[in-house]
Amino acid sequence: MISTNDFKTGVSVEIDGDAYVVVDFQHVKPGKGAAFVRAKLRNMCSGSVVERTFNAGEKLPKAHLDRREMEYLYHDGSYYVFMDTENYEQTLLSEEQISDSKSYLKENMNISVLLFKGDIIGIDIPAQVTLEVVETEPGIKGDTASGGNKPATLETGAVVRVPFFVNAGDKIRVNTKTGDYIERA
Repeated sequence: MISTNDFKTGVSVEIDGDAYVVVDFQHVKPGKGAAFVRAKLRNMCSGSVVERTFNAGEKLPKAHLDRREMEYLYHDGSYYVFMDTENYEQTLLSEEQISDSKSYLKENMNISVLLFKGDIIGIDIPAQVTLEVVETEPGIKGDTASGGNKPATLETGAVVRVPFFVNAGDKIRVNTKTGDYIERA
């Protein structure tokens, strides 16, 4: 059991048989009355975000999420194919189960698949990945690192903003949570 006073971003709880992760929370102590916690929770199964208000100190069961290491193999047009690294069993995941992570999936990449009560509810990719720039405007002499930025298409099809000095063929590190350029690799 986890108390609503212990809410932090990323904590997973079970409500009405579904797993939810805390996206945002706020402890409120009104001048009159009891304190409460207002939280935004994302349903791990459906992806929908709900706002709930809990009494301060209310206890909720912690959602036990299992992680299984898998390797991303390929995308066959409608499904993403993953292979369990322990027993070499292949698993098909739909685009809804992958959500926003598909922009940073690269073949042969190891990821963690999240399971709740034996069902796959999503994937957890590394916080940053190294990808090659496939297409971008060429850098012009005189462009500095502190200047502006330009769009660049990566090998996975994702488009990120990069500094002017980055050219096609360069490998860069990208933050998978925000989609921001970090550095050249």
